Amino acid sequence: MQLLLIDDDPLILKVLEIQLRAMQLRSHGYHETRSFADVAEAVAHLQSARDDVGMIFCDLQMPQMDGIEFIRHLAQIGYRGDLILISGEDRRVLETAERLARSHALRVRGVLQKPIWPDHLRAMLAQTFPEPGDGASPVGSAPTSAEDLQSALADGHIVPHFQPKVDLRSGALVGVEALARWMRPSGELVYPAQFIPTAESSGLIVQLADAVIDGSLRQARAWQDEGLELEVAINLAMGNLDSLEFPDRVVAKAGEWGVSPNKLVFEITETQLMNHPQAQLDAMTRLRLKGARFAIDDFGTGYSCLSQLTEVPFDEMKIDQRFVHRAASDPSLRAILDVSLGLAQRLDIRTVAEGVEDRADWDFIRAQPCDLAQGHFIGRPMPGDRLAAWRDEWAARRPELGLPA
Repeated sequence: MQLLLIDDDPLILKVLEIQLRAMQLRSHGYHETRSFADVAEAVAHLQSARDDVGMIFCDLQMPQMDGIEFIRHLAQIGYRGDLILISGEDRRVLETAERLARSHALRVRGVLQKPIWPDHLRAMLAQTFPEPGDGASPVGSAPTSAEDLQSALADGHIVPHFQPKVDLRSGALVGVEALARWMRPSGELVYPAQFIPTAESSGLIVQLADAVIDGSLRQARAWQDEGLELEVAINLAMGNLDSLEFPDRVVAKAGEWGVSPNKLVFEITETQLMNHPQAQLDAMTRLRLKGARFAIDDFGTGYSCLSQLTEVPFDEMKIDQRFVHRAASDPSLRAILDVSLGLAQRLDIRTVAEGVEDRADWDFIRAQPCDLAQGHFIGRPMPGDRLAAWRDEWAARRPELGLPA
């Protein structure tokens, strides 16, 4: 796969090349980096090598064709790789450009303000590339085909890994978020960025969620047998809720594994829209009556925050990582975080801070009226049988983090 860097400043290109080279992206399938100071040349390259490009870093402020025009071009050619926007402009301009790119169905991994500091770049890439501790070798980042994904689902190769969620006051492990992983027979892992877009475009997203639900219930039962009662959060697409039988199917599966439905938290991304609101609200309300709960995921990234909070029976608000990471030093991020937490308090909704990536994030979010946190600083996604070892490591870290032993 190729990685494209587009910026009219040669110095910026050189610095970015050096930073990315130090991060050893070859291990993630990127064997070539192409830099373009002329956006027209980059466009010409994409016309002939679109399917070979897995990630693009693009400056917004360029002569000839600005970043917004380039975003429009990417949408027109059907670019399916990752996009990272960079600029020296005000962060709010960057975030507006990001929302625009997402509205074109582009896979935006985030935004970077100039100057680009290595720790900021590293934190962003950590959200995209495989995490150490998943226990397998990663494969490259080429998108997968619907046929391959269908076979993986049929053969039981889609499995959940679990990221810990802890209480910010006591440090106690409260639950986990289940994240889909594709485990190939060779032992290689395929990560969500490589197959979720295919699942969504091919209609396999419902089957994918069913596979994660099954795997999560199986693991929850194993934890129960070890005396560990945990909430398990599972991401759902709105398509899962189109079926009026979905609540009964979930409860039946939970019963088969001896897991109470009140241990399940279903996460709905804020940017998803209800295509069949009557059926979907029917399914969500019935699941709530059966004990399951709902979280609004990536809060703050969509257009209809308030209306969704009033229309859907949410119990939890997950504040998107882009408003948590670096909020300690960024007044704009801190303002959005403060408003989100205040709104959740007024609505009596539990809050989860996503993207706690370093000690500064941890110390800052602990001083806020937030309930739970998750992120790489706390724990990376891992197979279920590794959670016990993580708990021992977390227990050893608690005193230095200001938590009760």
